[in-house]
Amino acid sequence: MSGGGQGGDSLPALFLVGSVQFEVADRGPGKPGKMVRDVRMRGFAERTDVEVVDAYLVAESAPRSAEEVALLECVGRVLAEDIEAAVDVPGFPRSAMDGYALRGEETFGASDYDPIAFELIGTTLPGTPFPGCVAAGQAVRIMTGAPLPDGADAVVMAEVCREDAAAMKVEISEAVAPHKNVGAVGEDIRRGDGVLRKGRRLRAQDAGLLSSIGIAHVRCVRRPRVRLVVTGDELLPAGSRPTGARIVDSNSVVLRALVARDGAQLLPFEILPDDPARIREAMADPDADVVLVSGGSSVGQEDHAPRLLAELGQVVFHGISMRPSSPTGVGRIDERFVFLLPGNPVSCLAAYEFFAGPTLRRLGGRSRAWPHRQARLPLARKIASAIGRTDYVRVAIEDGRAVPLATSGASILSSTVRAGGAVIVPREQEGMAEGALVDVLLYDEEAAPEETPARADGESS
Repeated sequence: MSGGGQGGDSLPALFLVGSVQFEVADRGPGKPGKMVRDVRMRGFAERTDVEVVDAYLVAESAPRSAEEVALLECVGRVLAEDIEAAVDVPGFPRSAMDGYALRGEETFGASDYDPIAFELIGTTLPGTPFPGCVAAGQAVRIMTGAPLPDGADAVVMAEVCREDAAAMKVEISEAVAPHKNVGAVGEDIRRGDGVLRKGRRLRAQDAGLLSSIGIAHVRCVRRPRVRLVVTGDELLPAGSRPTGARIVDSNSVVLRALVARDGAQLLPFEILPDDPARIREAMADPDADVVLVSGGSSVGQEDHAPRLLAELGQVVFHGISMRPSSPTGVGRIDERFVFLLPGNPVSCLAAYEFFAGPTLRRLGGRSRAWPHRQARLPLARKIASAIGRTDYVRVAIEDGRAVPLATSGASILSSTVRAGGAVIVPREQEGMAEGALVDVLLYDEEAAPEETPARADGESS
């Protein structure tokens, strides 16, 4: 072994084991040094398959604990418990339409030529029931949703009735059977019914149902908290104008939106210089469930994140057999997941979508599956790949075909804007032939106005 660095130097000591360079990181007074492999300016001796990384994340991630969530904030959250109704809905018999409440059997024989007259004794409205009781030969004016008055068992719709307000009478020209046009107690929900199950991602109508059975708060899976660590001396804050050798940070803007899409909570963050001490402090934040490091994850001189992760916890994988995003790293600091995302925008996007996004969704109780709409389309031209590598290929959608974009640059963010989606080429394939049907992960959440169902599933109209 050959050593580098002095005892009083603040930098870790350097060692060579064969041809591989290691550092012994200083872990503080009284703590033994920790061997950390250093890949800066050396590259990756080997890369891990995407499937291996994915299997690790599946095995290691599980939904977070439950928390109380207010009814008005629960849409999009994942239920952490089964919900059982404690009341009937409706809790009273109610009218299904505007008309007249009466005893149904008394209308038998009524017709346009021989209407039957009833005494009109009052009105019942939603929230304001008629206080009396309907006797033989009587009727009560009733509105949709209003409680059925005592003594009545049916509602005749207003269209077959003729009211004489002055005489306080109403003539019925069509018979109704008992219980006709009446919503029974518990018609919608019965007390004791299981209405929503644990693990369900709540929709707007689910929140409405919860409100209807009197629930003000519901226990949901806690949203995972995300610490975003954006590094680079060359970066200007989002919204700035690029100048000189400085570029404007775009990764944090993209990641912020993706984190929100996947149901996680982004903690406050700032762009950090390539200063190991500042980066280390941010990565060590104990408030986060997941740390996303954007930049500084590759093999350049200023790529400090992998070494810092190894000092603080464990680098489980660094260097993955995929294109783009091969410098991606995955590790842990205590119970926190750390994802080292490349600084190049397309690589950052792909690495997030393959690894960080599914993990965040799983931690929040959602499905790990790709959240995109998908379309099965023929390729306009072939895609070249290599056995043993997974490719994330941006494609445009033109005339019902997937057109691979010519650029392969991982820094060309505009290619993802020109693209309508992406095609994943698995490691077992050398590529995909022109005309082959492929599954396209669509970037747009909604179909374009001109997009028809036939085109969406790859069939001609």
